[in-house]
Amino acid sequence: MPRTTAHRTALAAVLVTPLLLPLGTAGPARAHGAPTDPVSRVVACSPQGGDRAGTAACRAAVAANGTPFTAWDNLRVANVNGRDRSVIPDGKLCSGGLPAYRGLDLARADWPSTRMTPGATLTMRYVSTIPHTGTFRMYLTKPGYDPAGPLSWSDLPSKPFAEVRDPALTDDAYRIEATVPSDRAGRHVLYTVWQNSSTPDTYYSCSDVVFPEAEKKTEKEPRKEEARTERKTEEPEKRKPEQRRAPEKKEPVASPAVDSSGPRPQDDHTPLATTSGPSSGPSAPLLAGGAAAVLLLAGGAALAVRLRRR
Repeated sequence: MPRTTAHRTALAAVLVTPLLLPLGTAGPARAHGAPTDPVSRVVACSPQGGDRAGTAACRAAVAANGTPFTAWDNLRVANVNGRDRSVIPDGKLCSGGLPAYRGLDLARADWPSTRMTPGATLTMRYVSTIPHTGTFRMYLTKPGYDPAGPLSWSDLPSKPFAEVRDPALTDDAYRIEATVPSDRAGRHVLYTVWQNSSTPDTYYSCSDVVFPEAEKKTEKEPRKEEARTERKTEEPEKRKPEQRRAPEKKEPVASPAVDSSGPRPQDDHTPLATTSGPSSGPSAPLLAGGAAAVLLLAGGAALAVRLRRR
C-alpha cells in the first residue's frame, strides 16, 4: 500500500471512531436534562419551545441572555455536592449562577406556566439523553410568594416536598410522582434539583406553575355569611309591623245629661249666645218674652169679649 494512502486511512479512522462509539461510553457532558412537564423556563424559551418561545417573557429572557437557549439541557454546575444554598447565590437560582443562562432569572409574573391543583399528584417528566443515577429534590415556593421579585432561597422551604432517588428512564425521560402541597394558591415556582451520583454535576431548573386563587374565594365566603346574617336580622324588623296588633277601639262613653234648667257645668266650654252682635237666630230670652206678650194679649182680648156680653 502506498504511503499516502495509508496516512489517509489512519486519519479517517481517528475522526470517525468517536462517532461510532456507543452512547453508554459518552462522558459526563452527555448527562443532560431538564423538565418538560411542568415545562421549565429553559425549555419553554428554547428554539424547541414552540409558541411559548415567542412570549414576552421568553423574548426578554433571550434579550437579557444575549444568545438563544439552544443548550436547554445543559444547565448544570459541577462539584456542588449538596451545598446548593451556599454555592448558588440568591436571585440566580433559575440560572444556577451561570452567565450563559442569566436571562432565566428575570423577575416576571408572565413566564409560560403549567396549571396545577393543590394536594394533587404530580407526575413530572424530566427529559434526559442517557440514564444516570442520582437524586431529584423538588421544592415549591412558600405561600405568599411574590413572583415580581427575584427568586431567593428564603422563598423556598428548607426541605423539599419530594425527594426521589434513581427513577427509571422510560422513553428518554424520568417520570417522578409526588403529592403537591395543598396550601398553595396563585403563581409559584417549582424548583427542581437533580444531583447526579454517577457524575459530579448538579442540574437546576425553574418551572412556573399556577394554582387556583383559593385565597380570594375564602375571602368572599365570610362576606356571604355576613350578608345572610344581616338578612336574618333584618327579617324580624320587617315582620314587626305585621305582628303589631291594631289599637283597640274604645267604646264611646256617654257624657252625663245636662239639665237645661240648671246651670251649665263649669268644664263645658260651649260658647253662650250674646246680644252684643248680630245673631243668626232668636235667643232664648227673646223667645220667652214674646210668648209672654202673646199670652197677655190673648187674655186681654178674652176678658174684653166677656165684658161686652154682660
